[in-house]
Amino acid sequence: MRKLVVSEFISVDGVIEAPETWHFPYASDDMNAFNTERVKGYGAFLFGRVTYENFAGAWPNRSGEFADKLNNSPKFVVSTTLKEANWNNSTLIKENVAEEIAKLKQQDGGNIGVTGSATLVQWLLQAGLIDVLYLSIDPIVVGHGKHLFKDGFDTLPMKLVDTKTFTSGSVVLTYQPDKKG
Repeated sequence: MRKLVVSEFISVDGVIEAPETWHFPYASDDMNAFNTERVKGYGAFLFGRVTYENFAGAWPNRSGEFADKLNNSPKFVVSTTLKEANWNNSTLIKENVAEEIAKLKQQDGGNIGVTGSATLVQWLLQAGLIDVLYLSIDPIVVGHGKHLFKDGFDTLPMKLVDTKTFTSGSVVLTYQPDKKG
């Protein structure tokens, strides 16, 4: 059974929006190696519409280990508004989202990776579909932008299962939903 694994770049003040404008000064060699190694284990990727459109506009023109993995792996995009998903190996999920994701998790293959996609991640957490949550916290206060957890989010106990500190001062906290909490 595959796990649904979420990875988010997040500022100290909880912002995840537009990490391309604030994250890269903290993308150290040791962090990049850690992220690349994790992504190697993914058998598929799941995106919300906005992140999918951003990635589909950028990654097909890149090469290298990370880009090749993204470009050649199956990709699933959850959207009720997107008309088609044209990036190589992409499938659109428009309805019965929980059911379709549960089916994906039952398939053989590597884990399913999710990045960005804040609205989708919030929904996946509340639906109990996420198995692992990596929060890559950068030592910066952004001060504005979309937060991973919006006001009114239901309480969701998490269990810290690992921590990793990088030379840039960033920290990755690895959580799993705490079924006992």
